[in-house]
Amino acid sequence: MIRKAYKYRIYPNKLQREYFAKVFGCVRFFYNKSLSDTSELYKSKGIFKNITPASYKEDYQFLKEVDSLALCNAQLNRNTAFKSFFKKQNAFPKYKSKRNDQSYTTNNQGSVKFSINDRYISIPKCSRIRIKKHRDFYGEIKSVTVSKTTDGKYYISLLVEEETQPINLMDNAIGLDLGIKDLIVDSNGNKYKNHKYLSKSLNKLAKEQRKLSHMEKGSSNRNKQRIIVARIHRYINNQRNDYLHKLSKKIIDENQIICIEDLKVKNMEQDHKLARSIVDASWSRFVSMLIYKASWYGNMIIKVPTNYASSQLCSLCGYQNKEVKNLKIRKWTCPECGSVHDRDTNAAKNILSKGIEMLTKDGTHPDSLFMLGSLESSSKKPPLL
Repeated sequence: MIRKAYKYRIYPNKLQREYFAKVFGCVRFFYNKSLSDTSELYKSKGIFKNITPASYKEDYQFLKEVDSLALCNAQLNRNTAFKSFFKKQNAFPKYKSKRNDQSYTTNNQGSVKFSINDRYISIPKCSRIRIKKHRDFYGEIKSVTVSKTTDGKYYISLLVEEETQPINLMDNAIGLDLGIKDLIVDSNGNKYKNHKYLSKSLNKLAKEQRKLSHMEKGSSNRNKQRIIVARIHRYINNQRNDYLHKLSKKIIDENQIICIEDLKVKNMEQDHKLARSIVDASWSRFVSMLIYKASWYGNMIIKVPTNYASSQLCSLCGYQNKEVKNLKIRKWTCPECGSVHDRDTNAAKNILSKGIEMLTKDGTHPDSLFMLGSLESSSKKPPLL
């Protein structure tokens, strides 16, 4: 059994929008208030106290008007943020802002139901919300997340527990080299274009942001312009996600073993000349998609260490050409065996060889999901589709 998230557009009426605004506000208030109180207690006495929503409901009566499970999930999110901080995996938890996307999560206790040919959905304390159910799912709904984007659109995400059969594949293996000119080059010589969605919309985005910066804060015109800017950002994000989802599914469908380089993306983003291009390519998001989809279908992901010189080594004889450290060299001839190499295809072949070597050395059978190095656990909650 696995858990998958299905995201749908919803169209709440005026009363439903008012209720959602109230829940968003209460969840944000409880999260920020409890985070502040917990932080003060930790700084003054060095202890961590798990503050619950019930401890605030007497002083703040408005918290009783919303779904209690939404507040409980905010409590769990706060605790998770603190655990990450204590393990030094993350920065100190940040306060929630009403200027960002708003959301809350509630659990399904039999109250989440579809009605009238799946055109409406009912959730705790809010019934008959119009929904665009563009695809079906088969399984039990475990939780529901309602969200509102900065451009004013509402979505609902259903976390569904369902059975997924492994893809019936030959033991195909592939190596992937991530880049900027081409997003992916595989060990078979295939190249997948980097569409650079942000770069293509950058002039339009900059123009609308300049208009926004010149408008008076708090004015209705500024709010309208803010929505225009948010829609451009959303459009770019949707384009990128659509492409990465289709590409990652294609690779998962065609290959049982996938070898990739363990890139330290955050460190690479410190280079101001490449930072925008790296962010636009979204390598981390693509790798994350490969990981959780591999966990669904029983594929294997192997991460090759960062310090492995995949671009410098000849994939035929193993000769190391240190001159290839220069990124301007896109093709080179091996002085040892005379082979002519495309830089990225050669790197992908070396990544595949190294991954297979790591797999053989470890002795893990390819029938089960196997992750090396810093790969995340497949038990992690999957991202929304």
